[in-house]
Amino acid sequence: MELRDIEIFLTLAQELHFGRTAQRLHVTQSRVSHAIKKQERHIGAPLFLRTSRTVVLTPIGQQLREDLQRGYQLIEAAVARANATAQGMGHTLVLGLMGALGHVIRAELDAFTAAYSEVSLDVREIHFSDPFGPLRAGEVDVQLMWLPVHEPDLTVGPTVFSEPVWLAVGADHPLASAEQATLEDLGDNTVFGLGPEVPAYWQEAMVPFHTPSGRPIRRGPQVRTFQEILTMIAAGRAITTVQEHCLHYYARPDVTYVPLADAPACTWGFVWRTGTESDLIRAFAAVMEQRQAPC
Repeated sequence: MELRDIEIFLTLAQELHFGRTAQRLHVTQSRVSHAIKKQERHIGAPLFLRTSRTVVLTPIGQQLREDLQRGYQLIEAAVARANATAQGMGHTLVLGLMGALGHVIRAELDAFTAAYSEVSLDVREIHFSDPFGPLRAGEVDVQLMWLPVHEPDLTVGPTVFSEPVWLAVGADHPLASAEQATLEDLGDNTVFGLGPEVPAYWQEAMVPFHTPSGRPIRRGPQVRTFQEILTMIAAGRAITTVQEHCLHYYARPDVTYVPLADAPACTWGFVWRTGTESDLIRAFAAVMEQRQAPC
C-alpha cells in the first residue's frame, strides 16, 4: 500500500465524506474513490459502507485504521523533523487560542516544544466573535477551533480532544436548580448572538438556531468575548451553551453550569491557512497527531 493511499484512507476514516477528504488532501474525489477501491481489492473486503447519505467504517476498516494510524503518525513526524533539521528551522510559530484552552492543551504544547526546542511557540488570544479574522490576516499561523470548520481557504488538521457541552445560566435562573437541561429548553430562553463575522454553520455547532422539535431559539444581545457573556448571564440577559472546560476555568458565584443531556460533544481541532502551510506547521501538526488517542 502506497503512503499516499494510506493518507487517503486515514483521512476518509476521519472525515467519513469523500468530498471533504478530496478537498482536505487537494486531490480529486475520483482519486479518493480509486485509492479506496484499490485498497479493498488488495485486502479482499470492504473498508467502508457507503450509501447516498452516509459513509461508515466496516469492522475491518476500523481495525485497519487503528493499525495504520500510529505508524503513519511516526512517519509524518520523522519526515517533518528531518525537513526542519535540513532547513535549520528556528522560526516562531504563533498559535491562536480562545480563553483557557492553552491550559487545557498544556501537555500537547509541551510535547511540541520538547521535540522542537529551537522553535519559539507564541500564543495570541482569539475570540469567537471573529473566529477566522486573525488567521486570515496573518496574525496567527495556526488556530485551535471548535469543529466543524468548512472554509475553502483553510485546512483542518488534527483534532486534539472532545468535551461535553453544558448550559450556563444565571444563579437565579429557573434552570439553575435543575439536575440537567435539554436543547429543547433553549426554545424557552434567549441566547447570545455572536456577530456578523461568525458563519452560521459554525455558530450552529455550539448554539443551535432551532430546538430538536423545530422551535426557533431567540438571539439576544451580541457579544465579543467570553467575559462579556459571563457578565450578561449573571445579569439575566441571556443563557448560553458552553464547553465543559469552562466549568473549571470560569467558575463564579453568579453563574451556574447545568448538564445539557442531549447536546453533541464539542470537538477541537487545529486549523491553518492552506496557502501558507509550511514545514513548521506540518511539524506542529505531526506532533499533535501523535498526541491523539486512537478513536
